[in-house]
Amino acid sequence: MKRILILFVSMLTLLSCKPMTKQDSVIEPSSKTRMDVFAKDTVPEMVFDTTTKTIHIIVALCDNKNQGIVPVPEKIGNGQDPKNNLYWGALYGMKSYFKKSKDWTFIHSVEVNDTILERIVLKHKKSDFYLVADAYDGRRIKEATEIFLRSSAGLTKKVLPLEKDNIGIEGNAKLLGYIGHDGLMDFTLQEKFINEDGVKRDLIILACYSRDFFKPHLEKANTNGLLWTTGLMAPEAYTIHDALIGYINKESNDQIRLRGAQAYAKYQKCSLKAAKNLLITN
Repeated sequence: MKRILILFVSMLTLLSCKPMTKQDSVIEPSSKTRMDVFAKDTVPEMVFDTTTKTIHIIVALCDNKNQGIVPVPEKIGNGQDPKNNLYWGALYGMKSYFKKSKDWTFIHSVEVNDTILERIVLKHKKSDFYLVADAYDGRRIKEATEIFLRSSAGLTKKVLPLEKDNIGIEGNAKLLGYIGHDGLMDFTLQEKFINEDGVKRDLIILACYSRDFFKPHLEKANTNGLLWTTGLMAPEAYTIHDALIGYINKESNDQIRLRGAQAYAKYQKCSLKAAKNLLITN
């Protein structure tokens, strides 16, 4: 029965991308904050340990009411509830899946503000990589998308102080990821994301049709697209988890893509050929 429920949820996720109507809207962020000392994003000039490498993943929480999706069950489709959300606290959500991973050590989680409802920090067990993942309120999907694109171009850079290290996030990260609904199917962005620092950042974008909708915004951002999509997909954590194994091992883009496709085929019960057609590189 549990397996049937998991497959049912995954099928709902695959059907969840549709354009928003003109009556739909995305709520803008407010200024209310509740920060912990180890969660504060500091000024770009703050010194951080450049010998460590950071993977920064932005997760737009699944939100039935505020995103242009086919609704999923209410409990996992509440974009203001990270604990149970499809892309965060559910079985294959970012937090749940990575906390159980044998490759990563969980350091802590913390509420950041009313836009980033939770932040988790993990350390890879065999390398100098940290992983920071931010759960954005589903109503703030436009802001999540903008921060991802600005970070990809190096237009916004922050430092995260931890107990022992200061690590770079946003544009100071080595790899940036986006997971969630493809909000660019619903809204337009006027900002031009043009790289000015000459640094090429690696990207993974797990959202429906992410190549078609994100690529136009990244043409002048100087990025390396490790993994993005050509169609509808379930942006659950196993795909990025396995892709990161190859990334940390310094494998090629094609090898990283294959790892991601193998994971997707396994959990979605589809052929490897279908998964490779969906998940592409560059």
